[in-house]
Amino acid sequence: MSNTFPPARDWRNRYLLMRHGHSQANQEGRIISAPPRGLMEFGLSPRGRDQLDALLADWRWASPQRILHSDFRRTTETAERVAMHFGRALVAEPRLRERHFGELEGQSDARYAGVWAQDASDPGRCRDGVEPVTEVAARMRAVIDELEREQRGETILLVSHGDPLQILLTALEGRALSRHREREPLAPASITMLPAAP
Repeated sequence: MSNTFPPARDWRNRYLLMRHGHSQANQEGRIISAPPRGLMEFGLSPRGRDQLDALLADWRWASPQRILHSDFRRTTETAERVAMHFGRALVAEPRLRERHFGELEGQSDARYAGVWAQDASDPGRCRDGVEPVTEVAARMRAVIDELEREQRGETILLVSHGDPLQILLTALEGRALSRHREREPLAPASITMLPAAP
């Protein structure tokens, strides 16, 4: 698989990409990427809930008509707060899940740096059971491609995780996936808007 994707233009929909609020995993400095733990544990921290209250009180984007989210607890709790604010239904989308960090599960988030160094040398391969960047990009991009085929003229909120969203944005820009850490890290509870549909 190529480590670049052609840049996307002329969207049929408007996309808001949201990283979940500050989580218990962030608070503990731990890698939580495996579904058995991520689905049921490590939801939002009190700081994350405060972040979302502030974001929703000062919402600066179009109201989302559709909300898709990673089914991990931290992203589900984030999406639920947004959905309740706007009176929208939620759709759990497993392809928006956290990047799987394999044998690093439960370890210190200081271990991310070693993975990102591997990504820079070969985004198509990783050791220790870590999900390769190319696979993350493909599953994330597939969500948008499917929405582009099925919907038109909607504002769609996608709630996911920091690493997958940075990888997706790099892919959508048509840049080499090995460079995904050159982007400024996405802050918890932040929103990045893709260019509006024509």
